[in-house]
Amino acid sequence: MEYDTGLEHKFARFGDAVAVQDGHIISGYASLFGAVDQGNDVVAPGAYKASLATLSAGGRTVKMLWQHDPAQPIGIWDEVREDAKGLWVSGRLLDSVEKGREARALIEAGAIDGLSIGYRTRKATKNSGGQRLLTELELWEVSLVTFPMLPSARVAAKSDETGLDASLRDMAAAFEGARADLARR
Repeated sequence: MEYDTGLEHKFARFGDAVAVQDGHIISGYASLFGAVDQGNDVVAPGAYKASLATLSAGGRTVKMLWQHDPAQPIGIWDEVREDAKGLWVSGRLLDSVEKGREARALIEAGAIDGLSIGYRTRKATKNSGGQRLLTELELWEVSLVTFPMLPSARVAAKSDETGLDASLRDMAAAFEGARADLARR
């Protein structure tokens, strides 16, 4: 059964943009403005501004998840902000959480090398180059991920509004099944 949540994901590989300090502090860019991604999308400066303001006003934060699984928070994003370059995040992996310890070990070993944002598109247009220009995004989470599930680095989840958490868990289970299939090959 397919449901449409409108949730999408974008992947950014660790490297010069993301730093891991003391084995559990993570900081860097989860999204860069003006860069065309593999899904032919471009995030415009200011795209996260309204979402970050709404979260802050409501006393809520952007979640740090493991592989986009809402049942597996692995840390805390202490700071999420826009600057001239993109969406910058800084946070802590929680060693008191099993998946947090696993993520730390995998990052240190070089097995995990990416961040992926989970968001809903609120406003977008097509630019002169044919890309989708994302001008307002509702940011839900920033995940540590092994790699995007689709070559386009974008995943559209399916769900109805009331069953969102269950649908996201179902999506995570489908991803895990796909990862297992890839590992067997």
